[in-house]
Amino acid sequence: MGYFYINQKYAPSINDFYIKYFNPYLNFHRPCGFATIKTDSKGKQKKIYTTYLTPYEALKKIPNAKRFLKPGVNFNLLDQISMQQSDNEYANIMDEEKTKLFEKIGMSPVDY
Repeated sequence: MGYFYINQKYAPSINDFYIKYFNPYLNFHRPCGFATIKTDSKGKQKKIYTTYLTPYEALKKIPNAKRFLKPGVNFNLLDQISMQQSDNEYANIMDEEKTKLFEKIGMSPVDY
């Protein structure tokens, strides 16, 4: 959304989209690559991507990860959020909401 002008009056709608749809999609449903650094005999470092997890799955793998959660939030609650829809179902929901948002802003599908 950073490549074209968007009127400030749409900022609340964009923030709602990010909070309700886009951020949960990224955190719970879209895998990211996590690098392992390999050093060769000459000391050159190379990043190798063999681990792909969602940020939430990666958080759960951290020892004693509970300490990073806000008060009142626990892994049972977060697990429920992550399991409400499949990854593909949530991607479709997020895409539909993005289309609605862009139509509201007055952009054509070609613009995004």
